[in-house]
This record gives sequence, C-alpha cells and structure tokens, in this order.
Amino acid sequence: MIISASRRTDIPAFYSDWFFKRIEEGYVLVRNPFNFHQVSKVSLKKDAVDGIVFWTKNPEKMIPKLHLIEDYTYYFQFTLNPYDKKIEKNVPKKSHAIEVFKRLAKEIGKKRVILRYDPIILTQGFDIDYHVKNFEEILSKLYGYTSKCIISFVTFYPKVRKNLEKIGAYEINKEQKLEIAHRFYEIAKEHSIKLEICAEELDLSSYGVEHARCIDPDLIAELSGKKLNVGKDKNQRKLCGCAESVDVGAYDTCLHGCIYCYANSNISSIKENVKQYNVNSPLLCSKLAKDDVIKKREIKSCAISQTSIFDK
Repeated sequence: MIISASRRTDIPAFYSDWFFKRIEEGYVLVRNPFNFHQVSKVSLKKDAVDGIVFWTKNPEKMIPKLHLIEDYTYYFQFTLNPYDKKIEKNVPKKSHAIEVFKRLAKEIGKKRVILRYDPIILTQGFDIDYHVKNFEEILSKLYGYTSKCIISFVTFYPKVRKNLEKIGAYEINKEQKLEIAHRFYEIAKEHSIKLEICAEELDLSSYGVEHARCIDPDLIAELSGKKLNVGKDKNQRKLCGCAESVDVGAYDTCLHGCIYCYANSNISSIKENVKQYNVNSPLLCSKLAKDDVIKKREIKSCAISQTSIFDK
C-alpha cells in the first residue's frame, strides 16, 4: 500500500517527529474524517508499505532525520508559490523555500522532489504575467534540482470562496488556462522539467501539459525496483489521477494559514486540535475516547514483481 502523508495537513512541516515515531512503532491510528469515533489502525511496517508520498511547503525539519526512513521508498510533493502573507500567512519566504528545496534534492535526488506550483490564483495583482514571471524565476533557480513540476488552478470550494473573493480572486476561464499552460510549458521545457497538471478537466496535451498522478505508482516502482498492482483512488475527485493510498493525516491541523486550503475549516478548530498534539500519541492531534472503535485496516504490499530502475 502507498501511504499519503498527507493531503490533510503538512506533516513534514509540523509533525515530522510524530511521523518518525509512528515509523519506529510500526503503526498509526487514523480517524475517519466523516465518522469521528471510527478509528483505523494502519500498519507502517516495511513489508506492507510500498511507498510514502509527502506533501509539504516546508520539509526543512525532516531533512536531518531522513536516515530514519532510509529503508522506505518515498518522494516529496513540494509546493512553492509566489504569494504574499495575505494568501499564505505562515509559509516561509520564497527565497528560503527555494534553498530548502535545493537541500532536499541534494540529499535524496531530484526525482524524489517534485515541484508543485499550486494553486494558480488570478487577481488584479496576481495576473498571468505575474505568474509567468515568478514561474520562470522559480524554475531557473531550481534547474537541475527537480525533473517534474505539477500545476493546478484554484478551486472555489464553498468553505474557501469567501476568502478568495476578499482578495479579488476570480474563476479562471478556458482561454486563460490555455495561455498559462502554453507559457508555463515553454518555460518548463527550457529548464528540462516535465510539466503536468493536477485534476483538470481541460485537455492541455496539445500544449505539452499532461495530466498528473501525484500519487504515482510508476514513480514508486522506478524508485523501489518493484512493479505495483494498484488501482485509481476512488475516494478522490473524479478528475484526480492518483493511485489508491491511505492518508495518515488529520484535517484542521495545518498551521500554514493558506486561505485557499480545503483541509481547514476555521482557526478555532485548528487551535483546539493542535493543543492535543502529542509526539508519542498514535493519533495525530487527537486522543482516544471511550466511544472510539478501533479497527485494523488490512494493509499489504501491492508489489507484483521485481524490476530495474533502468527499465524506463
């Protein structure tokens, strides 16, 4: 099975010590986000985990301790955006994030650090030219440190619509998406970086932009030398190309404060949950209650054969 760590929160930025402790103990408890008292016990043992995908805006704290997961196959989805504090309140400055990105790539190799420019938000101040300029700047500084960049366009989820409208953000139309895709592709091509797009209905392949699989079994197979038999994740959006995975994070626990985030509902919930953080707890930012029902989730390897990382 593939472990996602995590679409729900930034584990590398805020809870890496907790995650390493879970690896040490070989399991994690995860609450069902739709049924609070339903808790799954998920194995994190090496023979069950085919790969781990980390989602982050700042993995700096993890870098010195990556040796603790050296026996696992893993890679990072590293989001690096050009926004100000009004949009990404507690995210490190772009210049610092770029240096952290480079350090991580030097440590584990550029194939295992995927750049995310995500999501693309358009306002009067953050127009297409602004994004093109910043995209080129970021890619020029990360040349040789990554081989892939995944982009996406902002989604106006009901819980974030008001926040986005306050900054003057608006829905991005087809023509604007095509222009951005074309201009971004030319920049990516110039820097030898493959450009993909996440969960987008519009076909941009004629502009050189393919649909992404952020949870990518082919990349895990390449890194591990084991081919995987894993299907599409039916729990994600219809347009999502990701393979099936188990997410070990928790909603309303991320402290980055990004106004476009679907994983947080309100600041009071975040503060209350973070108070419960315990590095030694099997649950992230939560405590077991007497009404909780713990069920062991069947987790097993999806590997079907050995292969060579040079097969592709």
